[in-house]
Amino acid sequence: QVQLVESGAGVVQVGGSLRLACAPSGRTNSRYAMGWFRQAPGKEREFIAAISGGGGDTYYADSLDGRFSISRDNAKNIVYLQMDNLKPEDTAVYYCAASSNICIGSGCYDEEYEYRYWGQGTQVTVSS
Repeated sequence: QVQLVESGAGVVQVGGSLRLACAPSGRTNSRYAMGWFRQAPGKEREFIAAISGGGGDTYYADSLDGRFSISRDNAKNIVYLQMDNLKPEDTAVYYCAASSNICIGSGCYDEEYEYRYWGQGTQVTVSS
């Protein structure tokens, strides 16, 4: 059983930055594609970003305006989400997830059903 553990969240002021990290505990395939989702109060969980198993392909939600960046260190088996120029609407619980799917092309890894394992979520609060 794979457990994903998110870290790095907290409270930040508008315009600030945070870097979230996600690491698995237990046996895992470091070649899983990894994704980040978030759920704001009263809203459905939404896709943020994903990265392929090798790290060569990245995918982002259109609404981010280039403020977020996903990366991975396969040697350490950690996936990062760098979030810059944070806005109050970025306040949400952020989840990382792992997918054993192999997807080529556009529109990959942006649906929850594509993911096999999920973290517990971590709260990001952007204060104005």
